[in-house]
Amino acid sequence: MSNVVVIGAGNAGLCAALAAAEQGARVTVLERAPLGERGGNSAFTAGAFRVTYDGAGDLRRLMPDLTEAEWEANDFGSYPVESFYDDMARVTESRCDPDLTETLVSGSLPTAEWLRAKGVRFGPMYHSQAFKVDGRFRFWGGLTVEAVGGGLGLVDTLSASAERAGISLIYETRAVALKQRAGKLIGVETRARDGSTEVIPADAVVLASGGFQANAEWRTRYLGPGWDLAKVRGTRFNTGDGIRMALDIGARARGNWSGCHAVGWDRNAPDFGDRRVGDGFQKHSYPFGIMVNADGRRFVDEGADFRNLTYARYGREVLAQPHQFAWQIFDSKVTGLLRDEYRIKQVTRVTADTIEDLARKLDGVDPDAFLDTVKRYNEAVRVSIPFNPNVKDGRSTEGITPPKSNWANRIDAPPYEAYMITCGITFTFGGLDIDPRTGAVRADEGHPIPGLFACGELVGGLFFFNYPGGSGLTSGAVFGRLAGTGAGRFGAQG
Repeated sequence: MSNVVVIGAGNAGLCAALAAAEQGARVTVLERAPLGERGGNSAFTAGAFRVTYDGAGDLRRLMPDLTEAEWEANDFGSYPVESFYDDMARVTESRCDPDLTETLVSGSLPTAEWLRAKGVRFGPMYHSQAFKVDGRFRFWGGLTVEAVGGGLGLVDTLSASAERAGISLIYETRAVALKQRAGKLIGVETRARDGSTEVIPADAVVLASGGFQANAEWRTRYLGPGWDLAKVRGTRFNTGDGIRMALDIGARARGNWSGCHAVGWDRNAPDFGDRRVGDGFQKHSYPFGIMVNADGRRFVDEGADFRNLTYARYGREVLAQPHQFAWQIFDSKVTGLLRDEYRIKQVTRVTADTIEDLARKLDGVDPDAFLDTVKRYNEAVRVSIPFNPNVKDGRSTEGITPPKSNWANRIDAPPYEAYMITCGITFTFGGLDIDPRTGAVRADEGHPIPGLFACGELVGGLFFFNYPGGSGLTSGAVFGRLAGTGAGRFGAQG
């Protein structure tokens, strides 16, 4: 029986471990975090999975627990393969690798069904991807399903499935080096919490330890000045260990090393993610209001596209503003549409009954410039176009810069609410070059490094500048299953 070592116990790593075990391998998962912080970034997500489906029939295989009444109450529409391809091309400015993208898109639904067989339960994303219209929930943006229990539920389910499969999960053990002999992997050097080191034998290794978003020095080196000031949405343990170890033995770097997934995040959130709050510090209802900086000016088109196609790049825009913050502004016409994260107790929020009073309460903002911005914005709204939160409604502004392309409403109905945000980084886009058919890591010269595979956030070449919401967990599962299968087969051969 061959030995496969998986480094990282998040969604991607656990999928790799389960897939390797299906090939008959003896699998060990190394997790740098303690048991109470396991799961990497996956544990901090809402659990959204972007999958292709031609209609409700495909989704029934993922959500067999829904009653007929629930199916009647939901309009899921469809999200065909072509739409996933189009979304990937549009948000990455057509830089996504076509072969990696094909693997992701074609594998999305089959991999979700495989996860279902491993015990993962899926349900509709009511809280953030649907609004009720004429008695039915209508889903938008191509994102429909989520893992029940969110990211924590996903990690707990996959961990339990791994334990049932006889997979060994070792916590508080950091992988520090890949050991080779005659160009072939023979093991992983580890360091325990007490500082002791050990080499764990391996016929194949899967790297699934995330990007380098929790490494302030690497963020500044690769993303640029100011990125050391960003807050980290997820785990404190994703510091680029897997990428570094692979590069040390000649792996080829690939992808958008100056790019990342970064969102609007509560200004007073902690420096790293809080598992008790999860993704509640995010603030993603900006399409229904406006955002202003310290100068009191708008700086992005809040309605450029559906939220799940813009939120992953707007964190960068906030970081670039004076003093790295912004305020999101809403009035009573839309506050009922705000996502659940706006109602947590750990929120930086002010309210007012007049716009002038609100201007005085916006900490760090030029009040006169803010009032001028609101006046000019209100005058520019094309009120003749109906407002519809379920579609890109074309209710826009004219004559101002930046424009607002959809969901533009005048800010004129008190009471007013404002939320202070900064940049929260989720994961980095630069990583390793892999074979899209096997998940094998390629060397600088282009050939596979024997026995080395990779999946999850440290795969380079898939996301550039931005990403479609929900495709991160899908990517982790698809490429995790691919890499684990490849590692299991490689170990068995040799």
